Amino acid sequence: MDALAWPPFAVLGEGGTAPVVLICEHASAFIPPALDGLGLSDEARQSHIAWDIGALDMSKRLSARIGAPLIAGQISRLVYDCNRPLEAPDCIPEQSEIYPVPGNQGLGRDDRQARFDHIHTPFHDAVAAVIDRQCARSEGPVVVITLHSFTPIYHGKTRELDLGFLYHSRGEIAEAATSVEAERGLMTAAVNEPYSASDGVTYSLQKHGDARGLGSVMVEVRNDLIDTAAKAERVADHLAQTLTAAMARAGQGAAA
Repeated sequence: MDALAWPPFAVLGEGGTAPVVLICEHASAFIPPALDGLGLSDEARQSHIAWDIGALDMSKRLSARIGAPLIAGQISRLVYDCNRPLEAPDCIPEQSEIYPVPGNQGLGRDDRQARFDHIHTPFHDAVAAVIDRQCARSEGPVVVITLHSFTPIYHGKTRELDLGFLYHSRGEIAEAATSVEAERGLMTAAVNEPYSASDGVTYSLQKHGDARGLGSVMVEVRNDLIDTAAKAERVADHLAQTLTAAMARAGQGAAA
């Protein structure tokens, strides 16, 4: 599949020694040229439907602050969403919010499988390998943290929340982080908002956290809070404090 001959991930901060692994599945809006932009306008290709705005800058700063490796996606989630299994209808969305995605419509089984094989499989193989290395380095379990951003307005509805801490089935860190945020009083936060496991968004948490018996949390940040590099770094600094405190409270990770 020459159309997909592009590295689907990058590993950053490999020298980090914290017992934590960061994942940013939706770090990039890049669509391989052979896919002709999936038939989308420039505006749509740079909007929140294609990637998590600000998430990469935030993730890189957080990686540096807490000393943890980061696996970042390098292909748009519109080509294949690495936070979804192949059987999920929206792993290759034919429509995303208000935008039809012409290049994804009517794909056959072989084309869907090819995208899975060329994007999902190497991405998640890399995540598993980094977790293995970090567990060996730490001589014990690590915490898996996935990092995302959400749009302030979705299907015409305004979202006032600043931060969400989500979990698949193990809620200790998410609940602790939300409590820490309430005590700090600087940002509004909630558990399992603006999405939850029932929306199908915790695939990576389940695959690399729950299935391996590791603590995990998914962080969602409203993207207008991180839509410049400077803003993303400020929020990352804030999250470094919150997550470190939350892991200590939950008895897991860097401060356990």
